[in-house]
Amino acid sequence: MIRGLLFDKDGTLVDFNKTWGSWACAFLEEIAQGDARLVEALADAIGFEIATRSFHPRSAIIAGTPEEGVELMLPYLPAWNFDGLLAHSNRAAKDAPLAEVVPLAGYLSELRADGYSLGLATNDSEATARVHMASLGAQDRFDLILGSDSGFGGKPGPGMCLAFAEHVGLRPEAVAMVGDSTHDLLAGRAAGMTCVGVLTGVAGVEELVPHADVVLADIGKLASWLDQQAA
Repeated sequence: MIRGLLFDKDGTLVDFNKTWGSWACAFLEEIAQGDARLVEALADAIGFEIATRSFHPRSAIIAGTPEEGVELMLPYLPAWNFDGLLAHSNRAAKDAPLAEVVPLAGYLSELRADGYSLGLATNDSEATARVHMASLGAQDRFDLILGSDSGFGGKPGPGMCLAFAEHVGLRPEAVAMVGDSTHDLLAGRAAGMTCVGVLTGVAGVEELVPHADVVLADIGKLASWLDQQAA
């Protein structure tokens, strides 16, 4: 029986393109200092479409770490060094306009009231994840919040998944990993967890199905699915 729920953040708790599309446009224009050709080059490097303000399905940004994004942009920005651009990107990311998939604070409270242990495991930084959840009034709903820099590695490795299970005292098979990308599902599978895909990221159902036990439209459908599993 599933007693723990481990959520990805971007594309799972918040809609990916609604949150990061406008933010990416503003960030690229800012670091390119208004140079339209440089903006386009940076957008191509990270797999972002300026016209539609959306990320390509294969963009490394979708499931990657902040460090991976910086590595893609750095060759086009000779005035920046790695550490400086990473710090600037992380600071800017904390102010992203978050588009909740559902009203998170209330929804997570309901899951906790039903007896589930809750965690967050993101390839973003832990500090950014905490700022984002605090801004939505949801930080204290989680038993554990982990980022790729928390010491357990990033996804698709299983480190964060296993750390959450240990923290809440559950066997991995009693935990469901909930995410919008194959990185999330591969991490959960490697840890021995049930894997739940959601369609509020960039990946389509055909990409998630091979790695998921179930694919739901969004996390709002999770509670009813859990009830069915417990019946």
